[in-house]
Amino acid sequence: MLLLGIIGHPLAHTLSPVLHNWALAQKQIPGAYYLWDTPSHKLSTFVTAVRTLPIDGVSVTIPHKEAIIPFLDDLTPNARTIGAVNTLFWQKNRLVGDNTDITGFMAPLVEKQIAPGMALILGAGGAARAALYGLHQAGWKIFLTSRTHKHTQQLAQELGVHALSWDNRYDVQPDLLVNTTPLGMMGKFQSQSPWEKTLDGISFIYDLVYNPQQTLLVKQGLHQRKEIVYGMHMFVHQALAQFKRWTDSYFCVDAATILLEQILNKHQRDS
Repeated sequence: MLLLGIIGHPLAHTLSPVLHNWALAQKQIPGAYYLWDTPSHKLSTFVTAVRTLPIDGVSVTIPHKEAIIPFLDDLTPNARTIGAVNTLFWQKNRLVGDNTDITGFMAPLVEKQIAPGMALILGAGGAARAALYGLHQAGWKIFLTSRTHKHTQQLAQELGVHALSWDNRYDVQPDLLVNTTPLGMMGKFQSQSPWEKTLDGISFIYDLVYNPQQTLLVKQGLHQRKEIVYGMHMFVHQALAQFKRWTDSYFCVDAATILLEQILNKHQRDS
């Protein structure tokens, strides 16, 4: 029986247990996927537990995607290149970190056949790294900004992209605006947006926040008739890659998306 779960803090927003438990049931794979809310000061203890208990795989989310790397035995090429981990799995008794975010991030852009142009990435954490590397490989011109300018500069220098201070993020008019920050996420950030001015000149809004689907940024984009790339699409595709890593099986992306959208819509009606 597979024992899987997600580590992060906070985790009230995540739909990972719903998705992966549904997928296990759909594929008739014995197992369960749990939620392990773990603050940063308990990260080391958690990894020790993974090594001690019969835990088969772990999803890693904010704020541990980079911090967890020193506790691992090895990294896949994707994780090493990106410098962030969102998936743990075992390989010959070694605890290995993988990154499926880059696959998940690029999937909806490929499906929509959005041609490379200029992109502005908001945020400089683990998800931003995946977006940065995916867009860079696809030939986009990239500007990067975050509320911590030191992190922005460090990450921008790795690939030679353009760094902007947070206050100067409105100085460019990108074709694609990507939000990788938690601003807009259900909970304490839900009433906040990373973009407080007009979206003039921007064609596509890609908000990685998927709960709620209609963040303040997404609502603004819809109001100004921008094309929206919803974070749900990235979430499902990165989870599919995780599920394949742990079980060597695939679930139906369309069915998973419908399931999760129904749940979010119900939560919105009930709130």
